[in-house]
Amino acid sequence: MSLVWQVDFYRSPLQDESKQVLWELFICNPTRSFEFIASCPQSLANSTWLIDQFKLANDGNLPDVIQVFRPQSLNLIAAAGAKLGIKTEPTRRTLSLKQWLQEKHYPILIDQPPPLPLPENLWGENWRLATIPAGNLVNDFIDRPIPVLHIPEFLQPISLGLASTLLIPGVVIYGGRQSMRLTRWLQGIDPVSLNYVAGTPDGLILAAGLADRWILVTFTDPEVSAAARLYQQRKQLTQGLHFLLVQPDDSDMTYSGFWLLQTES
Repeated sequence: MSLVWQVDFYRSPLQDESKQVLWELFICNPTRSFEFIASCPQSLANSTWLIDQFKLANDGNLPDVIQVFRPQSLNLIAAAGAKLGIKTEPTRRTLSLKQWLQEKHYPILIDQPPPLPLPENLWGENWRLATIPAGNLVNDFIDRPIPVLHIPEFLQPISLGLASTLLIPGVVIYGGRQSMRLTRWLQGIDPVSLNYVAGTPDGLILAAGLADRWILVTFTDPEVSAAARLYQQRKQLTQGLHFLLVQPDDSDMTYSGFWLLQTES
């Protein structure tokens, strides 16, 4: 099993005795059975300092993977990891680290840019809101020859303790000839969650990567808006779990991509 660290390195609310801004390094594993904190003045906040701290942490037992949620931390941590032969994984799913930072009253909010429109050459023919019973959600797709299949174990309904009869909401896109092109693009941006946002017009906003947002679809029809509100409400019962399915058409014979997603709490 891979050894995983969740790491943050960022400006601290604290200052040293000479009023210099401090940077703090937080390292933990997913269970928080291992935790490490170090700090340095901003003038020393570089990959060389990080390398030294990584070697000191955990009695020198380096991880296989470092997970990073903060865009501003990514380049420095990735540079240090590369010199030590450690893979860096950008992900919002650093739940243990975020919990620890919250306990320390450490800022974890990420500035998000305005959502961008989906590239016009990717959009398919139609879309709809759907539900799948939790008991069927994995079994209906796991063994199918789907080119892009994202069903991580920690997001499976059984891992979240959800009842098999609970309806999991999701969005189905009928991509037509653009189905695989759209799927590959989605794979590249790393979808995280798909959320209904009321506005003029209403829309579904796709959160992706560490901080990106994309306008997947907009609508003004009152019935569609009502269905989208119900979709958002259902997620409150599923611990935020939902899905995104891309298929060429509505024959349910061929699928291009399937993602289990979870709205961040």
